[in-house]
Amino acid sequence: MDKIYDLIIIGSGPAGLAAALYAGRAELDTIIIEKAPISGGQIINTYEVDNYPGIPGISGFELSTRFREHCDKMDMKFITGEVTKFAVEDEIKIITLDDGTIYRSKTAIIASGANPRKLKVEGEERLSGMGVSYCATCDGAFFRNKVTAVVGGGDVAVEDAIFLARLCKKVYVIHRRDEFRAAKSYVNKLMSLENVEIIWDSVVEEIHGKEQVEQINIKNIKTEETKSLDLDGIFIAVGYLPTSQVYKEVVATDANGYIIASENCETNIPGVFAAGDVRTKELRQIITAASDGANAITAVERYLNTI
Repeated sequence: MDKIYDLIIIGSGPAGLAAALYAGRAELDTIIIEKAPISGGQIINTYEVDNYPGIPGISGFELSTRFREHCDKMDMKFITGEVTKFAVEDEIKIITLDDGTIYRSKTAIIASGANPRKLKVEGEERLSGMGVSYCATCDGAFFRNKVTAVVGGGDVAVEDAIFLARLCKKVYVIHRRDEFRAAKSYVNKLMSLENVEIIWDSVVEEIHGKEQVEQINIKNIKTEETKSLDLDGIFIAVGYLPTSQVYKEVVATDANGYIIASENCETNIPGVFAAGDVRTKELRQIITAASDGANAITAVERYLNTI
């Protein structure tokens, strides 16, 4: 009979790595499945992390390396592969990888993360982490007294612009419509800020810069007028795409595809947990993902004690 693990963790970002560490301390028979050959998830692409307690200014790559090294000290087993199928049969969680390998476990933590929606314009990928950012609260401090732009019109975009306006000399808000979708209270606050300029009915067409963002080209979609803006950074806030497609037929998700899970990371399926950016939550940061990992293991242990 195939081996049945106590726990399989899917994903090796901060949530998955924190869960792995706590699973090791709990002496759970665990494997961690990671899609990329390098652990860390999105943070490996972050030039500098300035809001993780105790280690300001650390690079995302170094922080993820430290997370992984801590897990390695616990002799945790990592497997590289992409999950292509997820099923539950007779309370056993069955995970199939892209090479056809099948793993079984009593419990599973889905920590597959979420990826920011991209504009898919010239210069975006090349300058990512060099002035192109998808997280104002993560990277805003690096643009103090500089000129930035926020792209988007929802709550996150408007909140990002308000946050940046406290730090930056000038903040442009570029929105493809002629009104915001954000809550009225946020919009009223934004409109009251003197160093914020709203550019309606417009989209970003190109991002320019050699080693850092220097300029963007924008186009008014109604008049087709184009112009350039000189700036130091651009924050893209047009939504996230949770990596939940494989799991949606098994666990419940909300309208945006996030896995519905409580604060202790329990989903609607007993023994299946969701941690980090893939689950429904208010704040998606490294520290909240790591705390999810710890909470999930507590819930896993509680579940295992009942079966």
